[in-house]
Amino acid sequence: MSVDNKIRIRMVNHSYFAVESHPAQEAELREYFSFMVPGAKWTPAFKARRWDGKIRLYNMVSKQLNVGLYSHLRRFCADRFYKLEILEHEVYGIPSAKDDIDHPTLVKFLASLDSPYEPRDYQYKAIAHGIENYRSILLSPTGSGKSFIIYNLMRYALEATQGNILVIVPTTSLVEQMYKDFEDYGYDVGQYCHRIYSGKEKVTDKRIIISTWQSIYRFDHEWFEQFETVFGDEVHLFKAKSLSTMMDKCTEAKYRFGLTGTLDGTETNKLVLEGLFGPTFTVTSTVKLQKSKQLADLDISILLLRYHSDACNMIKDMKYQDELDYIVQYEPRNKFISKLAIDQKGNTLVMFQFVEKHGKVLYEMIRSMVGEDRKVFYVSGEVGAADREQIRGIVETQNDSIIVASLGTFSTGINIRNLHNIIFATPSKSQVKVLQSIGRGLRQSDDGRTTKLFDVADDLHVGSHKNFTLKHSAERIKIYTKEGFSYKIYPIDLKPIKGLYDDTVFDQTT
Repeated sequence: MSVDNKIRIRMVNHSYFAVESHPAQEAELREYFSFMVPGAKWTPAFKARRWDGKIRLYNMVSKQLNVGLYSHLRRFCADRFYKLEILEHEVYGIPSAKDDIDHPTLVKFLASLDSPYEPRDYQYKAIAHGIENYRSILLSPTGSGKSFIIYNLMRYALEATQGNILVIVPTTSLVEQMYKDFEDYGYDVGQYCHRIYSGKEKVTDKRIIISTWQSIYRFDHEWFEQFETVFGDEVHLFKAKSLSTMMDKCTEAKYRFGLTGTLDGTETNKLVLEGLFGPTFTVTSTVKLQKSKQLADLDISILLLRYHSDACNMIKDMKYQDELDYIVQYEPRNKFISKLAIDQKGNTLVMFQFVEKHGKVLYEMIRSMVGEDRKVFYVSGEVGAADREQIRGIVETQNDSIIVASLGTFSTGINIRNLHNIIFATPSKSQVKVLQSIGRGLRQSDDGRTTKLFDVADDLHVGSHKNFTLKHSAERIKIYTKEGFSYKIYPIDLKPIKGLYDDTVFDQTT
């Protein structure tokens, strides 16, 4: 066999393996592991022709690939009839290594943890998959108990390795939430866990560190080399460059797991994450959890607001941001959303995107309409972690609160197990944000309830011209369809109002 038909690989560490190939194959590898970044053409670097808009995962200088891309390299070789030869490293082994777990022993071990909870079938499969494969992206929706999966894998790693364990999350709120979750699972977090974020001590002799990525990604290689196990929770929220920087430094991390409820649907994002953590493993789905009654059922109402012709003609020639600004500041629309929130029974979450021009306006409007008769809370990036935790605690013990919360903060920053209604007040087409937000309302309670989702859409079309936010609502409908959610569309005539509290703001037709 000619050298042109053979590719050799050898582990460099637990982050990379080296590739030995012919120069012609190198060019193929460079092209195969190159992907156009979505939206790259709008960046200044692309416009200035300083960047071609691509991410290249194969390093032509070091001739290395991330270990998590091993399965993709196998596919690359198979498609081209190249023979792949794996050379074993005396310390780091081979990228295809697996651990043949003894399931009765694993069941016994998990039972020995004395947690007040037992792993559900899908959680056990995720734990077993992680142990067997050492690395993986574990794809599991909000409400499926991702922190419990992390906890059990963490406890196994504590026994299987001598090194420390790093749990990386995107926000301070999630640091505190993960810490509390471990405590709820029966772990002595005070003795064994250390938290790192702004204002917290960076040095500890505890084996488990829970931290935001922002707090540690600039730390030196030596600091990261202490970890033999790394978890990344909500990995879709990490900045790609910062995440890659951290994971590249975790050269001794044999066990590495990325967890998320959803990826953004782009091949680029998926492959970058798989390179760092390993192939994607689908743990379960929202629909499966609903069918098994582990998550609440979902009733989606798409409220298609039809605007007066004057408003439609006004925004016809607007750019996207101008249209969005007009919509979120349109008083009849905000009055409609406020009345909608107030009319719902149970705890209601109103989600916005823009703080000053929308979120605070809705909050004050709702407060003025309900007076002192009902608790109304406001959550955005301005609200500290302690205050968010206090709000979460209050809401979980009550059934008539309204929470006005920013989409970015609440879609991943807080878990509340007692939500009954969700209102999307700001148009968004982000698959990640939509699905994460939905997950906030699907945590099952004892009453076997159905969660109501009100998707506020905006129809300002003129003739064949469709406005931007109307197109975004179509993208959200595609997401609902893809996920298997049923929905109904209710056209609503949104009328101009004379006074803020005029009761004839809207008429509903079906």
